[in-house]
Amino acid sequence: MIMIRVIIAVVLTVTLSLSSPLQSNAEASYRVQEDSEELRLQDMLLNFLTPYINDAVRDYYRRLLVEPPLVYPYFVNVVDSMSINGFRGFNLSITLDVTPVVGPHISVGEDRLTFQISVGPEVKLVNYTHLKSYGLPPHWQNILKKPVK
Repeated sequence: MIMIRVIIAVVLTVTLSLSSPLQSNAEASYRVQEDSEELRLQDMLLNFLTPYINDAVRDYYRRLLVEPPLVYPYFVNVVDSMSINGFRGFNLSITLDVTPVVGPHISVGEDRLTFQISVGPEVKLVNYTHLKSYGLPPHWQNILKKPVK
């Protein structure tokens, strides 16, 4: 009889723990790719752009959150890139989808940023579109800014 209770308890514990939803919005939209020269160059560009990305994200979320979110290079997806003034014109546009996170990589949303990059280097944010918001877990609700009454 005791053995049956132990088995039932183990089965219930495993079932409940496997059926509990875990927040993993950030990792769902990014694919692992094989290493290549193109991917390494893209990674170098993202390393260069990370401070500009984080400045733009911080500026957007400052009205919503007490703690500014961060964007790590592995939470950035290149959507589009193009030369603005023709072949080898060195005036470029890049559009990125980013997933800002707080704390232990808790996704707060998805955003699309377009930068213009030119000689200098000069980096200018030309468009910021908030695509999606994610709710925070209960123990992170304290970083939400309260509306002013």
